[in-house]
Amino acid sequence: MSKILIVDDSPAQLYQLQQMVEKVGHQALTAACGEDAIKIAALQNPELILMDIVMPGMSGYTATRKLSRDEQTRHIPIIFVSSKDGDADRAWGLRQGARGYITKPVNQNLLLNAISSAMAA
Repeated sequence: MSKILIVDDSPAQLYQLQQMVEKVGHQALTAACGEDAIKIAALQNPELILMDIVMPGMSGYTATRKLSRDEQTRHIPIIFVSSKDGDADRAWGLRQGARGYITKPVNQNLLLNAISSAMAA
């Protein structure tokens, strides 16, 4: 069982993603903003982070950049889970340090495959 941090400002989206990862045996941690994600990642050391992009305050791009550059959290793979589905969005997300990019609405099989791939890398 892996600890997965889910970051999204939508309670409905947090719940949906939490159900998807817990159904296959992972432990879900949640954060509603980028600032909280950084704190929780440093304290809880999750095996993976699912990160929304558009959030109030710090964006998922900024949070991912900070996590990817911090010695304590740089090893944690991050997958963006976003409604932004353009090629430029995907490319920019991967340049910020993410290892994957899934668009909403989330397909459970795609999500679980992305999680497995990111954790195996």
